[in-house]
Amino acid sequence: MARDHKPSRRRARVLAATSVAALTLGGTALAELPAQAAARPKGHDVSSHQKNVNWSRAKSKGARFVYVKATESTTYKNPYFTQQYKGARRAGIIRGAYHFALPNKTSGRTQASYFVRNGGGWTRDGWTLPPALDIEYNPYGAACYGLSKSKMVSWITSFSNEIRRRTGRRPVIYTNLHWWKTCTGNSPAFAANHALWLARFDESAGALPAGWNYWTFWQYDNSGRLPGDQNLFNGSTTQLKRFARG
Repeated sequence: MARDHKPSRRRARVLAATSVAALTLGGTALAELPAQAAARPKGHDVSSHQKNVNWSRAKSKGARFVYVKATESTTYKNPYFTQQYKGARRAGIIRGAYHFALPNKTSGRTQASYFVRNGGGWTRDGWTLPPALDIEYNPYGAACYGLSKSKMVSWITSFSNEIRRRTGRRPVIYTNLHWWKTCTGNSPAFAANHALWLARFDESAGALPAGWNYWTFWQYDNSGRLPGDQNLFNGSTTQLKRFARG
């Protein structure tokens, strides 16, 4: 059954934020931009929950990049994907696509293939971010999708290898520290060649999953000036464009 994943995804993130808050200082959603936002390009991520986005308005409010949900598992495609993905590009916003993983449904390779066929490609044009894998708490059941830590690492590896084969880029990995520790055993296996998109609703990005020395994207809130979730890029606008080009 096709469905908008956004409300459940947000519920999963609230659960993750609550778990992290028990282990760290802070953990509440922000009323203002974090201090680290001052000189960094601002962006956001959207799904069908945002429907038809006014991209010129988003650009005027400071959006420099956006990730658009394309797919989930192998049964869902965002019905607003074309408006969102192409609309962002027409407005002069660097954009990329992301896939919400359900590792208990099909293999990583199968989901990666479905993703690429339905919007998750990449071109070296300076306007397309590498495909992103959204892997986090299961909004429909067991937190780790019934997979052991080693099998979860294998699933992510399979997904990554297929994305690399089909697009020439390794996927960006979106996750949060608590889930990564719980479901991969805090695996350092991906840090060397995968950019990290960290989810943490707080005044700082905090501790990172094993192996990563810095975040490339940081999702710091689920609402703000821009449609959808609020994000930062860890660098300058020039570096963001260079990252998009690969």
